Amino acid sequence: MYVSTRGAAEKLTSAQAIAQGIAPDGGLFVPESLPVMDEQTLKRMISLNYQERAVAVLQLFLTDYSESELKSCVAGAYGGDKFSSSAVAPVVKVTDDVFALELWHGPTSAFKDMALQLLPRLLSCALKKIDEHAEIVILVATSGDTGKAALEGFKDVDQTRVMVFYPENGVSQIQRLQMVTQQGNNLAVFAVKGNFDDAQTGVKHIFNDNAFNAQLAANSFKLSSANSINWGRLVPQIVYYFSAYADLVQSKHISAGQQVNFVVPTGNFGNILAGYYAKRMGLPINKLICASNSNNVLTDFLATGVYSRKREFHKTYSPSMDILISSNLERLLYHMSNNAPSEVSRWMSELNSKGEYQVSDEQLQAIQAIFPAGWVSDTQTVATIDKVYKEYGYTLDPHTAVAWQVAENYRRETGDSSPNIIVATASPFKFNDTVLSALQGTDSLAAVSEFTALNKLAELIDTPVPAALAELEHLPVRHTSVCNPKDMPGVVKVALKIAE
Repeated sequence: MYVSTRGAAEKLTSAQAIAQGIAPDGGLFVPESLPVMDEQTLKRMISLNYQERAVAVLQLFLTDYSESELKSCVAGAYGGDKFSSSAVAPVVKVTDDVFALELWHGPTSAFKDMALQLLPRLLSCALKKIDEHAEIVILVATSGDTGKAALEGFKDVDQTRVMVFYPENGVSQIQRLQMVTQQGNNLAVFAVKGNFDDAQTGVKHIFNDNAFNAQLAANSFKLSSANSINWGRLVPQIVYYFSAYADLVQSKHISAGQQVNFVVPTGNFGNILAGYYAKRMGLPINKLICASNSNNVLTDFLATGVYSRKREFHKTYSPSMDILISSNLERLLYHMSNNAPSEVSRWMSELNSKGEYQVSDEQLQAIQAIFPAGWVSDTQTVATIDKVYKEYGYTLDPHTAVAWQVAENYRRETGDSSPNIIVATASPFKFNDTVLSALQGTDSLAAVSEFTALNKLAELIDTPVPAALAELEHLPVRHTSVCNPKDMPGVVKVALKIAE
């Protein structure tokens, strides 16, 4: 069963929690208790493929789904030719003790595909289970990758509408084109005048507006989410931590039971939180290293115990991490405060009213024991892309470069020699201008179109441009709407044709 981090919502089954997205008290759904994966099952995973590993993990959390339902959802998400690697999430050896877990082989060339190819199937199944007849309106705030992955995953899925809000000048040109050219009859995309936090806050306000939700219900609509506030978005991400470990044991790069570190470029804290769940379930993870860019709100929190959004917002070369309010941290705080919703509610209320909160020294020490943290500047990010390519022939996107450099800094400062698994979150082609200028200097971009740059990068690193990115050059723009954050509720009503 699933409970809210803020304690004022009834317990739900996983299907109900996935359909609802966010709890009615404003909290996030978490499992009432965390399952443990026994050693025998862990060993059995080594010989399984990605789809089979996914079912093994999912059935521990989604206990009201049958095994055949989960197999069907997983086959639809990861089967066929949707992923360019048969391994789905391959692990690549870069040095003797540094590996890249490549999560960008899906249809949108970013790690969000790992969850957002599966979520629509879990949701469709859930709606049948709970006998829900309303049309589900999926609201999404995106810092770049979630939006396209949600649009692609939910395209023309029955009984769903998807509305994506992205910061008008806060995503890469490729990310923007991926969203505004998206086809599908149940989709709408809006640029928001502001940053990601403005878009995310606007979406949360809509969810928590009881009168607005009552008006939707009167018109046979119900809100849900495809952001990682939805448990159905987070649970698929736990799978690839187990899968990466199993692959490294299978290839004899590590021995069964050996501790490893995962290094995760982090914005909304969902990706790294999935690693925390894997660790709690028994996966031999030593540290989960939290890597940030100059929007280093998480680094400061993990150093001081004070979370403060009262700081300058920076636009960086790693825009998917340009976030000052990390929603999923709320789930970690719940688990780290011995499942005390009253404390979580107080912290979230203080964040809302004062712009900051502080955890106790004891809680901070418990968090620090698992989550070392660091951040790097844009200058260091570019230098890391260049250095890793020259030394190892491996091309990093800016987000993965942040993780790589933080991992190097951590190892130098601590002497921790555990194997490092860098969680590679996007194809370098999604951020081709940053990668190309890192490898060839900014002059390489002078008077060059986005698509010429893509081809130049492909030639340089001897890798073909992903087909879905190459075709953007010829796709018509279908979504041109722009709105202010305060107008987001009205925009939703207009899109749904709900009269004032």
